[in-house]
Amino acid sequence: MKRTKFRVGMAAASVLALGMMAGCGSGGDSGSNGSDESTLAKLKDKGTITVGIADERPYSWVENGEAKGATIAMHKKIFKKMGIDNVKVEEVDWNSLIPGLNAGRFDAISAGMSILPDRCKQAAFSDPEIMYTTSLMVKKGNPMNLTDLKSVKKKGDVKLAVLNGGIEDGYAKKMGIKISQTVKDSQSGMDAVSNGRADAFAMTAISLNWMAKNNPDAGVTTTPAFTAVIKGVKQVGAGSTVFRKDDKKLLKEYNKILGNTITDSTKDYLSVVGKYGFTKENLPPKNVTTKKLCAGNLKDLQ
Repeated sequence: MKRTKFRVGMAAASVLALGMMAGCGSGGDSGSNGSDESTLAKLKDKGTITVGIADERPYSWVENGEAKGATIAMHKKIFKKMGIDNVKVEEVDWNSLIPGLNAGRFDAISAGMSILPDRCKQAAFSDPEIMYTTSLMVKKGNPMNLTDLKSVKKKGDVKLAVLNGGIEDGYAKKMGIKISQTVKDSQSGMDAVSNGRADAFAMTAISLNWMAKNNPDAGVTTTPAFTAVIKGVKQVGAGSTVFRKDDKKLLKEYNKILGNTITDSTKDYLSVVGKYGFTKENLPPKNVTTKKLCAGNLKDLQ
């Protein structure tokens, strides 16, 4: 499977148009230039929304000119019910997603981004959509017998790769683990392990399992999924769609449809994301809320 850097049709033109519409990236429910028209109303009138992705499979990617993935499938369904029929994508490096959103390059982030306190200060997260666990991608045979981040720290001489700005990057730093290299996307992380430049690549388990399964010649495998523990507290990973802070009407309408059509029912949830390898364990429980995750109240979620 070759990584594709294609931008879905007319992405440049759509991004330019949306950038102008957003008032040089200001976005917001008060509209650009002080008008009363909200971003939601503008998107409905246009009939198109542009979302930012970072080629993390099976969440969102572009292949043979077509946007694919679990979050893309979710967004096509939700935005259509909002009266926005077309979903276009703009692919950027992971660490450029929130800056790109706030700069008006796109209207939302479709990457299953983890809800973290630092990120909540920069952008507005929808209700939780996907629960995460972590895994390590290693050489076939797992020559260093790695099991989790704790085992990486214990060995000490492991060349660890992480996604730049990813949640595992934060886990490793908080655990005092030396990071050998940061990579811009999952493909680069797999390549680092395959080529021997890294002993392990830490990322969400669903992504690494997808990559290993669809790249049988890469010479890699994954460890069983695990939950990172930092200072005795299990880390609760949950991702969602991201909007600009000012786009309150857009966020409110999105959350309403998300709950009514996807996350309130295991059957509805799996009908949208099941074919991408997600299971009922990925459906967020009711006690896991964006408010708690943004506040960092993980002890309340144990």
